[in-house]
Amino acid sequence: MDTRKLKYFLAVVDHDGFNRAAEHLLIAQPSLSQTIASLEKELGVPLFHRIGRRAVLSEAGRELVGPARLVMRDLDAAQSAVLALRGVRSGRLDITTMPSPGIEPLTSMIAGFTRDHPSVRLNISAAFTPEEVIESVRSGSTEIGLAGSSSAMKVPGVQVLELERQPLILIVNPHADTFGTGSAIQRAHLEGHRLIASQRGSLMRWLVDDALARGVNTEIVVEVAHRTSILPLVLAGVGHAVMPSSWAPTAQKAGLRTLLIEPVSHLHVAILSRKEDLTPAARAFLAVAALHAAKGKPDAADT
Repeated sequence: MDTRKLKYFLAVVDHDGFNRAAEHLLIAQPSLSQTIASLEKELGVPLFHRIGRRAVLSEAGRELVGPARLVMRDLDAAQSAVLALRGVRSGRLDITTMPSPGIEPLTSMIAGFTRDHPSVRLNISAAFTPEEVIESVRSGSTEIGLAGSSSAMKVPGVQVLELERQPLILIVNPHADTFGTGSAIQRAHLEGHRLIASQRGSLMRWLVDDALARGVNTEIVVEVAHRTSILPLVLAGVGHAVMPSSWAPTAQKAGLRTLLIEPVSHLHVAILSRKEDLTPAARAFLAVAALHAAKGKPDAADT
């Protein structure tokens, strides 16, 4: 089995079929099909079920995806390590992040990293739960993961670096601001207000559900999966939004008021990676992350 076959196999997986994979690889579709057929013959099992024009992963194919990604990642790491000895600082770094950490601290860390390593291209993909981030790191589909959870993360077999704690805040609907002049509110003060809420499973949604369970008569008017929609919805007067403090600077620049919600709940933000065999780019990014963690920045809503 050679790495070219694994590269072609992953291209079919990532581009949802043979035609688009062939276009991405800049090869003829029959050549790609022959290569995959050769890999299947070598392994003795079908990797895809052909259904019309679609190619659906077989059980064996699903099992191969993770190991294939690790092989390709290790090959990249070996090539990068050799190139680094020659003073070459190029390459690519794959990062998976949840939405709120993707605003901060990711922005600050990327700014620092790109200043020192301008030739490294970063590829940022999205995840919506800590479990998705963990799986992307374990499977090798990404080298660096950024996750937020309700408590400090401990993941067997994965390196975890705690970065910061972000208190939850209320981004205030300017058309329904009855909260007075203070900088903080109690959860009971959500009584009678309309809220834009994240999906179940997030810390932000837990706070809203906890308030409802305690008898606070508030209304979830919109449930949002794509959190890029939240600030426009608040600006449009749809409702208030409970979010981590990483959203505060952007909200305030848009002219929105933010209030700390007491008692305070924190989103614990951590960076995840494999414990070994990282590319030089990934190790350099972790060094930037360690500096960020060491600075001990105050929470945005506390300043």
